[in-house]
Amino acid sequence: MIKSVAHIFGGEAKVKIMRLFIFNPNLAYTSAEVVSRAKASSSVVRRELNSLIQAGLIKKRGKSYQLNKAYRFLPAISNFLIDANPFSEKEIVRRISTAGNMKLILISGVFLRDPDSRVDILIVGDHIKHSKLVAVMSAIEAELGKELRYAVFDTSDFQYRLGIYDKLIRDILDSHHEKILNKLGLETVKKA
Repeated sequence: MIKSVAHIFGGEAKVKIMRLFIFNPNLAYTSAEVVSRAKASSSVVRRELNSLIQAGLIKKRGKSYQLNKAYRFLPAISNFLIDANPFSEKEIVRRISTAGNMKLILISGVFLRDPDSRVDILIVGDHIKHSKLVAVMSAIEAELGKELRYAVFDTSDFQYRLGIYDKLIRDILDSHHEKILNKLGLETVKKA
């Protein structure tokens, strides 16, 4: 049975909060914003923020909190949390599929350590419940600690855009990516 890194760091909330600050190093958050983004109770967030301040990972600036970029172990912890992605490909597909009849799910960006990618997730399907998809993506963002860039298309719209060599679609397909669900039989196009 595979357990998450939360057991090492003392809990899911702490890992979510650490990811939030590490993956958004230039942003400052109020306690309320951390509660909202980490999807944790205010008492848990308050306790974990205090713990991370004592450890030196974050610092308090007035009413907000920010990553301490001078923290000695920051590079090691950052690399560890990046490598310890909390989601398997199967888990991403399972979660996103609850929002509709998915035909293609492609990951890139944060999932493949490619900061220059146009999107982190491309989703193609039919009968997509957008409010459900937003909730799913919000939950994934809370666990990752990073806002995701994603694009969603109905199957017919995606195939039309693919056929006319739409710039966004071409940029996504020509960049480093992995198809974790491919019911469209979309082939990887090799660049000449």
